[in-house]
Amino acid sequence: MIPVESLFTFLFASVLLALAPGPDNIFVLTQAALYGRNEGVLVTLGLCTGLVVHTVAVALGVAAIFQASAIAFTGLKVIGAVYLLYLAWQAFTASASFLENGKSNKLSGLQLYRRGIIMNVTNPKVSIFFLAFLPQFAIPENGPVSQQMFILGALFILVTLVVFGGIALLAGTLGTYLMRSPRIQNYLNRIAGIVFIGLAMKIFTANKGV
Repeated sequence: MIPVESLFTFLFASVLLALAPGPDNIFVLTQAALYGRNEGVLVTLGLCTGLVVHTVAVALGVAAIFQASAIAFTGLKVIGAVYLLYLAWQAFTASASFLENGKSNKLSGLQLYRRGIIMNVTNPKVSIFFLAFLPQFAIPENGPVSQQMFILGALFILVTLVVFGGIALLAGTLGTYLMRSPRIQNYLNRIAGIVFIGLAMKIFTANKGV
């Protein structure tokens, strides 16, 4: 349905976009460094699940609402920013409430997976990015546009899974060594908290431009 050359161009662009520093891959990096490789992969799976939501939204035209409605766009980004600030608070308080008492601050797989979903779904920039990016490769002459959107979205999710999964494995391996020291773990939690605040500010100050 979609020409092979267009698919290769799309895949190449998707890899570059996945590698470019942004809220999602930075989020995977910090979570994997704090909790481990497998946990980073779970966060990645959560983010990819969020991308499924965005793909469906774009294919069905729902994402256009966030492009057209300032209220919807602002509401979603505020939710995302508040959630990230909540994660920042958890990171800053983890050193006092867990490390000093000798307890583990490891989250369950479900919690990490859910973090990834919420992080991705509450970022309206992702929906608008999909709304601007996918249609460039969906040509009406090649068949139903909605079907092409689903195919392109699935390919983007696959690329994201591979790239972010690689980031999770690398960061998790490094984090495994660093986390052996309570002092370093304390520093990592604080760095993660600062990163979360930075991501919250980035989402909160985002506009509709891609």
